[in-house]
Amino acid sequence: MDLHKRPVAPVPYNQLPPVPSFRVESQSFVDGGVLAPRLGGDSGNTSPHLAWSGLPADTKSLMINCFDPDAPTPAGYWHWSVVDLPAATTSLDCGAGASDSTLPAGFHVRNDNGSFHYDGPYPPQGDRPHRYYFAVHALDTPTLNLSVDASPTEVAFNALFHTLARGVIMGTYQR
Repeated sequence: MDLHKRPVAPVPYNQLPPVPSFRVESQSFVDGGVLAPRLGGDSGNTSPHLAWSGLPADTKSLMINCFDPDAPTPAGYWHWSVVDLPAATTSLDCGAGASDSTLPAGFHVRNDNGSFHYDGPYPPQGDRPHRYYFAVHALDTPTLNLSVDASPTEVAFNALFHTLARGVIMGTYQR
């Protein structure tokens, strides 16, 4: 299969009901820029630094995820999902996705690789650059009441009904 001939997937958050947005930035990469190799699956799986501001006043918790819509599957690929972060959280340090013990609060659910941590970009060798959307979701509930065994799709589905606002930053990666 020639991976370059498949259609480009839509921006995932453009397919959802619109919600207000807020600012997300990173010391690890610029929006639309290339992700450093240390953030990828080739050399470290180190989650990037993320910081956000401008959350709605009634935010009760946060959910963070990383999604690759360009994976050669019908459903993209979930690289990272963190749920039940307290609303007062304003950033995650570089490497916070290593395990639950490196998070300030909340917990990881399994990614599409079946692991409970950040799974860095690892597109097929020679494929075009993939887009990695890091999204911070401001939620109207203190917990999504999900277990660690929830799938990232289950997390995204449940968060959809509680999302007050969302901030997104995107980086690219190619092997």
